[in-house]
Order: sequence, then C-alpha cells, then structure tokens
Amino acid sequence: MDLTHSSEDIDFRNEVRAFLDAEFPQELAEKARTETRFKRDDYILWQKILAKKGWIAPHWPKEYGGCGWTPVQLNIFDEELTGVGAPRVMPFGIRLVGPVIYTYGTDAQKAKYLPRILSSDDFWCQGFSEPGAGSDLASLRTSAVREGDEYVVNGQKIWTSYAQYADLIFCLVRTDPDAKKQLGISFLLIDMKSPGVSVRPIHTLDGSHIVNEVFLENVRVPVENLVGEENKGWDYAKFLLSNERTGIAGIGMIKADLALLHKIALTERRNGKPLIEDPLFQARLARLEINRRALELTNLRMLTTGGDSGMFPSILKIKGSQLQQRSVELQMEAVGPYALPWQSDAMEPSWNGTPVGPQHVRARAPTYFDRRKTTVYGGSTEVQKNIISKTLLGS
Repeated sequence: MDLTHSSEDIDFRNEVRAFLDAEFPQELAEKARTETRFKRDDYILWQKILAKKGWIAPHWPKEYGGCGWTPVQLNIFDEELTGVGAPRVMPFGIRLVGPVIYTYGTDAQKAKYLPRILSSDDFWCQGFSEPGAGSDLASLRTSAVREGDEYVVNGQKIWTSYAQYADLIFCLVRTDPDAKKQLGISFLLIDMKSPGVSVRPIHTLDGSHIVNEVFLENVRVPVENLVGEENKGWDYAKFLLSNERTGIAGIGMIKADLALLHKIALTERRNGKPLIEDPLFQARLARLEINRRALELTNLRMLTTGGDSGMFPSILKIKGSQLQQRSVELQMEAVGPYALPWQSDAMEPSWNGTPVGPQHVRARAPTYFDRRKTTVYGGSTEVQKNIISKTLLGS
C-alpha cells in the first residue's frame, strides 16, 4: 500500500519515474535485470547522473547541495530507484562522512571535500571496525601520534567495504591511550594513496569481494585532516552511526524483495496451484508486508521529528535488517530446489554461460548468504537492543 496521498507527492513520483525513464542507463538496467554485479565504474556513472540532476544528496541541507524534500518524497525517491534496480548510492561519502564534515568540519574541509563527494570525484570507505573492536568499537587500538603538523598512524581496520575502490578513508584512531576508551578517540581523514596504506581482500560466502582488511603502517596524515576536536571522535562517530543505521533499514530494498516474491509466487506451484494461492504462504507474505509497512511508518516518523532520539535509528536497524533476511529466506523457500544450485561466476559481467533455473529466481542463494551480515554490520542487533534499553530505562 502506498503512503503517498497528496497530489504533490503523486506529481513528485511521476517526476522521478520520468527521470529514470530518460536517464537510467540501459547497460545498468540490463545488469540489474540479470543480477550481474555492479563494479566501481557503474556506481560512479550512476552517481554522476544523479549529481548532474542535483539529486545525489537529497537529505543534505540545501545550503550544501540538498534538495529540501519532505520525508515522504525521500521515501518515494528511494523506492523508485530501488524499483528499477539502480546501483545504490555509495553511503560512505554521501550519507556518512559528508554530514560529519558539514556539521563538525572546518570551512577549509567543507570547501575541499563536500564538492568532490557530491560529484563522486572521491570514492570513500569507512575505517571503524578492527579485529579486536567490532561491536565493542570503543576498544579500537589503531593509534595516531602527533609529530609536528602530522599524525603518524599505525593499526589495522577490517570488514572495510569497497576499500579496493576507495580514494579516501575516514578513520577512528586513538590519540590519547591513557584516557577512558571513549574519550581518547579522534576522527581522521586519510588518503588511501598515502605510503604505508595497504588493502587485502576478504572473499565472502556469497562469492563476492566487497570487504577488505586495511593496514596502516607509519602513515603520515596532516593535522588539517582531523575533523572537529582531538579526542572528540566518539561523539562524531555516534552522529555518523545514527545516519548509517537509518540507511541500513533498506525500506526500498525490502519493497523490491517483496515485489520479486510476489512474482515468484505467481509462477511457482504447490499442490498443482500457484504458490500465491497457498494459505500458509499467503499468511507469511502478509506478515512481511505488515512489518514492512510498520517499518516505513517508523522511518517517516523519525524523519518528521528529526530523529533526535537514539532509539529510532536502532529500531530501524534491527527491524530493517531482520526483514531483509526474512524476505530473501521466503524467496529461497518459494523457489524450492532452484534455491540450491548457484553460480557465482554468473554474476560477473564477463560470464556467458547458461544460468540455472528461471531468470527471476537466479542469485537467491548468494543474496541469502549476503544478507546474513545485516544483523551484524553497523552495530549488531545485541548492541542496538542495549541502546534502546538505555534510552527507555536510563543508563
């Protein structure tokens, strides 16, 4: 069911659809249709098209290049882009470090970095998690020691998504080893081409290479790349993670999942009838739809009120990641034996073999494997429940 009611919202949806009809590249549409993996150039191509339209960072303040859209319009935009299979706008620059820079950065940092984030001339990655500091992020050990006008950085980051593509990384580093662990952390911007930065790939169960290890060995970073005050990085990280957890809800993605699930249920059969007519399947699909709608309403509620409570992003993160998992789990069950065989190479642009199973059920297994991570990254479900508990009950 659509949450848009006003004529302005309907006009806006039509405007977005007309833009997509005219500007969404055919080669990207074909990759989306065949579930071929997008590469760096695909993301950059699409982001530059959005930037030319002025729609690359709609949630930013207008003074920095935002669109001034209402929460409902933001929701429509996300839904329509996901519906055509457009590559996701990489969140690291637009959703994560960009807002930190325009909120806490210097004028020089804003002038240097924000235009290049909007134009996609810089590809960012996020250096938070470490081998001994995942959910307990405040235990990070990567150090930054000041020497004159530079910091010398040593340490390791892990699960760094798209680091193999990145030009820059925003890092949490420890600048005061003697302070309470949350109080001795700073927020630093590091050029990935700096001497001493190296990237090692981590290949995941779905056959993809998205995440990486990043090693920092005596990397020299100008002090001017410090965002905000030294040892205040934990405050900036909490601000950033609120934006990340909201984005992780993936409402547009869940809507696309459910649309595909409807398509599967119309063609797959159980007991001689289309699966969509099976009462048990109908009940499970209805529960997903109800939960999806509740998630969308909660997201709109947070956007409308400004999201000041730390509880809302955590709620969205938990429920959104759970729904992303459950929707693809039901897809797996719906396609039956076609869910088992899959070909990782078939998702690469260079592959020209014969796929297994009908077109609309391809790649369910790797998607299922990939979605297992959603209840872990961006702060695990257990961490989010602690945040909600502290907000409701006090620390």
